[in-house]
Amino acid sequence: MRLAGKTAIVTGAASGIGKAIAVLYAREGANVVVTDLNEEGAVQTANEIAAAGGKAVAVRANAADQADVDRLFDETVKAYGTLDVLVNNAGIMDNFAPVGDVTDELWDRVLAVNTTAVMRTSRKAVELFLPKGSGSIINVSSIGGLNGGRAGAAYTTSKFAVIGLTLNTAFMYAQKGIRCNAIAPGAVETNIGASMSQPNPFGYSRMQLTLPLNPRAGKPEEIAGLALFLASDESRYVNGAVITVDGGWTSA
Repeated sequence: MRLAGKTAIVTGAASGIGKAIAVLYAREGANVVVTDLNEEGAVQTANEIAAAGGKAVAVRANAADQADVDRLFDETVKAYGTLDVLVNNAGIMDNFAPVGDVTDELWDRVLAVNTTAVMRTSRKAVELFLPKGSGSIINVSSIGGLNGGRAGAAYTTSKFAVIGLTLNTAFMYAQKGIRCNAIAPGAVETNIGASMSQPNPFGYSRMQLTLPLNPRAGKPEEIAGLALFLASDESRYVNGAVITVDGGWTSA
């Protein structure tokens, strides 16, 4: 098993990419902390893992809330004694609004979940990684963090920021045994659209121009496979990488 003996936190693991990663990690021998704001979904994911013979606990947490983040890490250490892998997957969409239409409320909400939460969980993970001299942080960004025409101003900014944070973290702790990499998925079949408010007509129309180039939507499991590699010792020399997984959409 590729993650035998490792403990991993996966945020946003009640569904979609996060759930696929959590299930795969458990199948490969990891102790998984399934966390999500959706407690029912997190519990369901943990129960599915247990039913398949894996090890998992569910912790309801809002990754954008510092108190919840602190409790999440306390519960992780209480359950498994340590942490080896952090997957920052939790995220929400904006409404495709360009900068001229974006509201402060939307901006603050998207940046809090997509960016500030990643900083806070990474900060806590580093506290645990430094004494042991090892650890892997995997940030789920987006091709929206590499290109300007895949979402609105808030989401695009938040995902570009995640990539910047990834690169900075990778460099800063490279000699401390801590790795940090990012996955940039394209269109994936998840329910993230449920977090989107009424689409901005102008922004949505502009974003539509890029869609004909997309070969197909991906499956969450197709992202999870890369997350497994980045969590495993097989990727021990991979640090500061931003890997696009989009079926060739952005190669055009």
